[in-house]
Amino acid sequence: MFAAIGIFALLGYLIGSVNFAVLVAKKHGIDILKEGSGNPGATNVKRVLGKGPGNLVFALDVLKGFVGTGLPYLLISKNSHSGQEVIFLICVAGFVGTLLGHCFSCFLQFKGGKGVASTIGGLLVLLTVPILIGAAIWALVFLVSRYVSLASIALGISLPLSCWLLPLFSKLSFSQPEFVFAAAIAAFNLWTHRSNIGRLLNGTENRFVKKA
Repeated sequence: MFAAIGIFALLGYLIGSVNFAVLVAKKHGIDILKEGSGNPGATNVKRVLGKGPGNLVFALDVLKGFVGTGLPYLLISKNSHSGQEVIFLICVAGFVGTLLGHCFSCFLQFKGGKGVASTIGGLLVLLTVPILIGAAIWALVFLVSRYVSLASIALGISLPLSCWLLPLFSKLSFSQPEFVFAAAIAAFNLWTHRSNIGRLLNGTENRFVKKA
């Protein structure tokens, strides 16, 4: 099991390190690391290049998270007698590796994006219902505030809350490891957005404003 965890964590890291924001922007003749906020993520690409390239990067980052997390589940579940809890832990390793690769890419001198889209892709595998609820919360907060960062923070916080509250109102249940995992993702999400939180508090955070 430990060997599998290490292998898929490393594989996930390499997958996550492929930065689609940099690649898509380069196709448009732009160094995204030197434009806008300088962050190599979908939000900055959308701000600099527009909705099309930004949405493409977001979709590719979601796919990256989904593959990095779901690939070990697919391979191990078909070729192993490991229990579901063991498979879940190995998938978590792939997810963590992918997220670390996205945020600290070995191809970008250990720089990267904030990992929101890749987190969504991975959690579609690991915590399907909570992340779908979180996506709805993201959309609502963004439509009301026009702050991508605030919407992303709200999404992260909603994950452990969903794992805690859903069993009270439905037949869904979540194990303690799943709840702890959701809480850890929320904490990591807050950490990656620490500069955004500072700008939100100071009133200097960038927001998307509809053009007339």
